[in-house]
Amino acid sequence: MLRSTVFGVLAATALIAVSSTSPSDAADMVKKIGAGEGAVDIVAWPGYLERGETDKNFDWVTDFEKKTSCKVNVKTAGTSDEMVALMNEGGFDLVTASGDASLRLISGKRVQPVNVDLIPSWKKVDPRLQKAPWHTVDGVHYGVPYQWGSNVLMYNTNIFKEPPKSWSVVFEETTLPDGKPNKGRVQAFDGPIYIADAAMYLMKHKPELGIKDPYELNEDQYKAALTLLRQQRQIVGRYWHDAFVQIDDFTNEGVVASSSWPFQVNILASQKKPVGSTVPEEGATGWADTTMMHADAPHPNCAYLWLEHSINPKLQGDLAAWFGSVPAVLDACKGNALLTDEGCKTNGLDNFERIHFWRTPVSKCASQGTCVPYYRWVTDYIAVLGGR
Repeated sequence: MLRSTVFGVLAATALIAVSSTSPSDAADMVKKIGAGEGAVDIVAWPGYLERGETDKNFDWVTDFEKKTSCKVNVKTAGTSDEMVALMNEGGFDLVTASGDASLRLISGKRVQPVNVDLIPSWKKVDPRLQKAPWHTVDGVHYGVPYQWGSNVLMYNTNIFKEPPKSWSVVFEETTLPDGKPNKGRVQAFDGPIYIADAAMYLMKHKPELGIKDPYELNEDQYKAALTLLRQQRQIVGRYWHDAFVQIDDFTNEGVVASSSWPFQVNILASQKKPVGSTVPEEGATGWADTTMMHADAPHPNCAYLWLEHSINPKLQGDLAAWFGSVPAVLDACKGNALLTDEGCKTNGLDNFERIHFWRTPVSKCASQGTCVPYYRWVTDYIAVLGGR
């Protein structure tokens, strides 16, 4: 009942945000950075803002606080919908938003345009990300790229001696290499955007559906994706959104395959657990996260100081090493002791073209006439999770 209540609220939030009026324009941008206000409040994905408490080698907060006197306060969020809900509540300065949240925040006027002229390191950002459509509207930037990566297939290497070639091991009921069924031993992501993973799978396995973009689905394509997800519901042992719960599930609960983030893979590998990860033949969905500034940020000066700090090569490299992501600043790929010079390639630098980056589904879509908008993804995925 609690899940239905929470996601019902989020569904309404999603609908309102996507259907709101046009975003603010460049005239609303901050023109000058003043003295820091003493604090900056950030909504972030777990593992994105480390101050050395988990591992003393990974700390990109303490030095910033010493240099700016801006104390960093972090509120972690496990899903994009949670981030949108928190930003709608207000009281925060920044959010590390993925592409399935960023356009909702822009159209809902929850974030403000960012003056990149006040961010000296902007010119160092990967050109592929500078004008990315998930944070740029009508040529106006609404954030600073932070990191990107793919939603990998994580698997138990004791079960899979070779990396699985297809996502079928988590979508279709099958017998795994150890001779036992996958039922109850696989997981799927607990978030409406996961419908895109099903659509991506169908792009290869049911080409007759004509899916060109997993975030742009007509009624028939969308129905096929839901059918696949209802089928998957019969074999999924648990849906995950908390990275640390998934780590425990792979360690103690017999889970052997699931969509995951490189973050979990890296932590489990550091604990000498038998895990590997791969991007199967169908490709992968992924996230390109942008640090966005609340329209009513209480600490705008500290926020701008953090935006600049967030793309310095040392932080970018350390974060990529910690999270298993790819830096938004490619200079970070060389000369970082924690990441190593092979780290960016290991984390998927060469997969950029194979990734379908998270994006908010809207009714007016480019690949075909009319598509199913996000608010329906929310309500229908709740139904899938509930076995309906």
